[in-house]
Amino acid sequence: MTNGRHSGRRRAYLINKYILCGLVFFAIVGTIFCMVINAKENSLANKMVMIQEEMSALTKATDSVVAKAAEEIRTSRDRSFAVQPGVPVGTDDPSDDEKVVYLTFDDGPSENTKKIIDILAEYDAKATFFITGANEECRPYIKEAYEAGHTIGLHTYTHDYAGVYASEEAYFDDLEKVGEVAKEQIGYVPCFIRFPGGSSNMVSAKYSSGLMTKLVDAVQEKGYQYYDWNLDSGDAAGAGKDAIEENSTTEKLNHVMLLCHDTQAKDATVEALPYILKYYTERGYEFRGIDRTSITAHHGVQN
Repeated sequence: MTNGRHSGRRRAYLINKYILCGLVFFAIVGTIFCMVINAKENSLANKMVMIQEEMSALTKATDSVVAKAAEEIRTSRDRSFAVQPGVPVGTDDPSDDEKVVYLTFDDGPSENTKKIIDILAEYDAKATFFITGANEECRPYIKEAYEAGHTIGLHTYTHDYAGVYASEEAYFDDLEKVGEVAKEQIGYVPCFIRFPGGSSNMVSAKYSSGLMTKLVDAVQEKGYQYYDWNLDSGDAAGAGKDAIEENSTTEKLNHVMLLCHDTQAKDATVEALPYILKYYTERGYEFRGIDRTSITAHHGVQN
């Protein structure tokens, strides 16, 4: 009886021992498994951190390369568009295998300049703004237009015919002043100019006989180029929206140099602009800002 009791206890002891060993074994295995899993998770987490760091470094490097390229393009454009005496600008004989519209806006900046910039952005269209010294509070729009990829040209500081066309010296004094306005906003003096009234204007004869004949050569000698137009929107004469739309659209020209204005009074021009953009876009034209290769559309000088 005693031996049986001892034998039962021994079996129970052995069973408990084996169970305990099993539990210890499973605990060890579980601990090792958890350590392996944790190690893998930590390794994966570390790898993820490394990947994120590498991606961040790559993004910064890419951004730096893109920014550097953009700055180089901008610097090259500024250098090309700046006044460079002795370097030819423009052409009277453009290639006919392209269909291009050069939208040009005179007499700004004004609040309408901002509206025009926004409309042009909707159509991914570029234009040229021939600026004046008016509306000093609106001058930041000159920089905004430039940064949006539009061309900045010089029109006149005062737009006072009697003063501007009093003499050759008076004209260049005025031109230098508006050039400084441009330089303050975009960092350089553009080589693109438009005479008040165009090169064919006769009003200048009231103040200085033969002046335009002198100026068309003198501006080019100094590194500028003047741009007239081959299509007139009629907004300077007070045309309304419908008339501006009709005046501004044609299929007879492959290279359209369109005269418009962006003063505060030219709301009708702003209203007509979307129609003009759609019209030419549907007919395969591209809207560009003036550059050194653009058509000059020179008029015949009459004074």
